Amino acid sequence: MKMSDMIADMIMDMFDEGESSVQIQRNDLANRLGCVPSQINYVITSRFTPEAGYRIESRRGGGGYILITRAESKDEAVVSLIKSIGDAIDERNARAHIYNCNYQKLIDDTSAKLMLAAVNENNFKGLDRQSANIIRAKQLKQMLLTYID
Repeated sequence: MKMSDMIADMIMDMFDEGESSVQIQRNDLANRLGCVPSQINYVITSRFTPEAGYRIESRRGGGGYILITRAESKDEAVVSLIKSIGDAIDERNARAHIYNCNYQKLIDDTSAKLMLAAVNENNFKGLDRQSANIIRAKQLKQMLLTYID
C-alpha cells in the first residue's frame, strides 16, 4: 500500500468514529506513520477537496492544526465547492472541478459534458482573460446551484 493511501485511510478512519470533522496535528500524524509532513499536506490537498465534500482549515504555529470537515450531504459538498471557486476561474480549473464532481457522483455524465461545453474557452473569444474567467466562474456556480435541493 502506498504511503498516500495509508495517510488517507488513517484520516478516513478518524471520520468513521462518527465525527463530521477531525483535527490533525500534521507533525504528530507524520511521526506516527513514519513519513514527512509534506506528504500529509499532499494527501489533504489532493484527496480532501471541496469537490469531494470536504472543507479544510489550518492554523500555523506551535499549536497549529489542520481541521478537516466532511459535508454531511451532497448539497453541502456542492455548496462547499461553490464557495471555493471564488470570483474567477480559468478553463483548466473549471474543467478539473467538473471532472472531480462527476467522479464523486455529484453530477451525472450528461451534466458534466454540458458544463464542460459551457466553460470552454471558445465561448469567451473576444473577451479579455480576466472578464472571461469572471463570467466562467459565475456560470459554473450557477450550473452547480441546480444540484442543490
